[in-house]
Amino acid sequence: MIYEPIIKLAEETVNNSQNSSGRGLVAIGIGLTMVGVIGTGVGQGYAAGKAAEAVGRNPEAEGKIRNMMIVGMAISESSAIYALIIAFLLLFLFK
Repeated sequence: MIYEPIIKLAEETVNNSQNSSGRGLVAIGIGLTMVGVIGTGVGQGYAAGKAAEAVGRNPEAEGKIRNMMIVGMAISESSAIYALIIAFLLLFLFK
């Protein structure tokens, strides 16, 4: 199963007497927060593709389509930025 190495690492980190800070659990948390970036990348790629498709169908509306695409991408990018901030907080605050 795909989660077995993660569970094993978490158990070793918790049971390890030399490393009682749980640094491995923090690393797992950082990795899981960065999973949020995958959806942002897929969504932005889809939006850019659909915008290019729309401009191909209606070149006169290129300015409006571009503006709407930029606003939509900026809104969706905020979730990736939040995930990155959480990852940095986990990395530097939990030592």
